[in-house]
Amino acid sequence: MTAEVSVFLADDDAGFRQAYRRLFDSTDGFRVAGEAADGVEAARLIAARRPAVALLDVQIPGMDGLEVARDVLATTSTKVIMLTTFDLDEYVHTALSLGAAGFLLKNAAAQEVLRAVRTVHAGHAMLAPEVTGRLLERLAPPPPQRAHAFAGQVLSARELQVVRFVARGYSNQQIADELFLSLETVRTYLRRMFAKLGVNDRTHLAVLAYEAGLLRDPR
Repeated sequence: MTAEVSVFLADDDAGFRQAYRRLFDSTDGFRVAGEAADGVEAARLIAARRPAVALLDVQIPGMDGLEVARDVLATTSTKVIMLTTFDLDEYVHTALSLGAAGFLLKNAAAQEVLRAVRTVHAGHAMLAPEVTGRLLERLAPPPPQRAHAFAGQVLSARELQVVRFVARGYSNQQIADELFLSLETVRTYLRRMFAKLGVNDRTHLAVLAYEAGLLRDPR
């Protein structure tokens, strides 16, 4: 029998927490390990109960969601999903940089919420490629003045092409079509870049591309 995924809910909106609790309580394979309406209580309870996954509202009062995430990720093995809205896109990069597994829009459908928690619990980032591209395009800074991890001596010209498409939200098949490559060749490029750059998934590869300014770097 598969063990249940324990989930912690941290949001100051009681109605929102209640809706999520009903969702998890009514779905096989999940249980709610606790909930909190403020960040201080969330950090305390997560440290005590060690849920598998915590859903944290970015704007939770008392101790904001990013600070809670920083504390939780530094002291526990709990995976973190940040809850946000399109109005708070600027927090996403910070959350991912802290080690959060991804973020979920607060108007997400029930099945999307369940899929996100399952994905994160399995050890993967859950930021959808199309959302990654949209957010990183909005947040992309000017090209940096210093050398970065994507300089030519680290990645080949073809690998740089692939990583730019990843950062813009293209799927592996779409990248293959754009570059006239086979799907397996694209996967090989991604595996090679993961190893070179020390990342485990497409989301964090895209974050590195964002930090390097590649979304505005035409070279």
